[in-house]
Amino acid sequence: MKVIRSLGRAIGATVIVAASAGAPSLAAQATKLVAEPAQITLRTGDSVRITVKAVDAQGREVPGTVVRVFGARRAVAYSDGFVRAFQAGKHNLVAFAERDGACGGNDCAPLQMEIPVTVTWPALAKLAVVTAPRRLYTGVTIEHSVKGSHADGSARPNLVANWRSSNSAVATVDRFGNVRTVAPGSVTITADAEGQSASVTHTVAANPVASIAIGLRDTTVRTGDVIQLTATGRRANGQVVGDVTFTWSYSYVAADTVLPSGIPGGAGIVQYGMFTGNYPGRYTLMARSGNAFAERTIEVKARDARRPIVITGRGNINHTHTSDLWPWTGKDGRDYVLVGTWGGDGYGYVYDITDLNNPVKTDSVKIDARTINDVTVSPDGRYGVLSREGASNRVNGVVILDLAIPAHPKIAATFNQELTGGVHNMFATNDYLFAVSGGAKYVIIDVRDIYKPKYVSEYRHPNARLHDLWVHDGIAYSAQGGVGTIVVDVGNGKYGGSIEKPKLITTYELNSGHEIFPYFQKSTGKVYLFIGDEEMNRSNRVWAGTSYRNEMTTPGGVPQTSGGMVHIVDFTDPMDPKPVGRYELEDFGSHDIVVEDDILYQAFYEGGVRLVDVSGQLMGNLQHQGREIAVFKPYDPKGYTPNAAFVMNAMPWKGHVLFTDFNTGLWTAKLAPKNLAP
Repeated sequence: MKVIRSLGRAIGATVIVAASAGAPSLAAQATKLVAEPAQITLRTGDSVRITVKAVDAQGREVPGTVVRVFGARRAVAYSDGFVRAFQAGKHNLVAFAERDGACGGNDCAPLQMEIPVTVTWPALAKLAVVTAPRRLYTGVTIEHSVKGSHADGSARPNLVANWRSSNSAVATVDRFGNVRTVAPGSVTITADAEGQSASVTHTVAANPVASIAIGLRDTTVRTGDVIQLTATGRRANGQVVGDVTFTWSYSYVAADTVLPSGIPGGAGIVQYGMFTGNYPGRYTLMARSGNAFAERTIEVKARDARRPIVITGRGNINHTHTSDLWPWTGKDGRDYVLVGTWGGDGYGYVYDITDLNNPVKTDSVKIDARTINDVTVSPDGRYGVLSREGASNRVNGVVILDLAIPAHPKIAATFNQELTGGVHNMFATNDYLFAVSGGAKYVIIDVRDIYKPKYVSEYRHPNARLHDLWVHDGIAYSAQGGVGTIVVDVGNGKYGGSIEKPKLITTYELNSGHEIFPYFQKSTGKVYLFIGDEEMNRSNRVWAGTSYRNEMTTPGGVPQTSGGMVHIVDFTDPMDPKPVGRYELEDFGSHDIVVEDDILYQAFYEGGVRLVDVSGQLMGNLQHQGREIAVFKPYDPKGYTPNAAFVMNAMPWKGHVLFTDFNTGLWTAKLAPKNLAP
């Protein structure tokens, strides 16, 4: 059995080939696909083996047929013959098999089938009501929610409860858990869900607030700027009332510049005691508590962060697909970039980018791999690393490069201990390399002597599919499908972990697990996590996209499509993370993420390379707020797939932007001054 891994950082599925290595890749006699079992039912967290094969008109298996199986990454995943469930509901696996011209005429259409998968949640074992601990006065509204967990302690997402009040004369509760106080007294609010109940009791007092004063520091801001909502309640004698719950809302009058095209979404957002305006205009902010009411009008002006982006150079790669890149300054004082290839028979390339108007390829490195999905270089430029997938012996692992002569790297060592499942992503520090092993765990390697790398430790999280990780200040942040974001102390020490004994700090349950980047924002002191979805299956969207057929592997094939957004989470307190924003484009999917100096450098696949202003506090969809600085889609009629942008990676470098495109190779660009045409 030969195994071929999937697209770069793009696909969570494994490609299976039901033939020996020397067999033909496609079978003309195949007439349909069959699956065993034909449909699947399982619980979240469980996995089951499935076999999909091509058969002829008589039902006999046809050898040599390549069958590819894909699932919606957030719900069900396929890998190495197993289906794993992450999210309850009714889903489909999709299987494809191409057929060659020998099948004759119109009968050569690709074979396709859907395999129904029904996923159920385990029984709910525990329920808790969550609300802010505060004194309640009459005439206010306070939110309540529920947290549910299973017997193993895992959380139940998207839980819907039935709410009831013990005394509606004191307080009512709606189906969303919003409690509205009516009169003084005691009241118990109860939530019921799937046979479990939880309650909280409140004592409601008469509201002493007679007047409200709204305090705002700024009354003229830009779209996307976040305003802290502050107000003071006073008694009739002017005395300040502490611990008052205010209900905030707003009204909106659009600016003239907005009216001709209309408003594409919600004008503003009120959340976490903050407000931001998505579109220009006048917003009247209103605070209420009991019978007291106050309002204040502010002006929100267009942010308009746009600047022209100018292409300065190219490193054309059109004979195969291009994957990742990593720039560095060599020991000789010149600048270089290491570039990987997908399906490129194990070739990595080195370019001299000292002159960013004229990248020059200086050398190539050949290793035993079908795909070099990830490349990285240590911060000190001492060593580089190429990841391996699809090695001839299926051992894979990483190849460590000596960069003493940066234009011409030489192989220092190959390391594969505990890395036999294929290495998809890596992160390098000066002394240690973190390598993702087969999507199951990350292995920490001592590379202080790059010619004698040593296994140090590893971290594996249960019931998760690891894809990407980034290490900052001794803390490893990893994106793991089925669980979300996993945060581990790998040397910070504050949370009891070390490089030898990694220790879990916390998990953040997010229905996404592909790319991740932690960013410390100097101006606010906040830590934001940027977490990318990357969904290669666009089913159930208005634009359903192309399918997985030959577009990835055949020159001149069909352009690839993707979906998914970038989630933005305020992770300043890792024990209390808050989902505050996103960067979402309906027709395109997110990939690699880097943030530097308040600019998001986003590889957005067929949406191109995108630079986005992420200065100040963040809230809402950045795309609505005029925060986009520049976009470039690398079309090339001579690309591996012609005129099909599919940007894999983007990084800032000395005032420029470097990015790799799946179909056309390496590009260099820079921003021009605002309002200056390229």
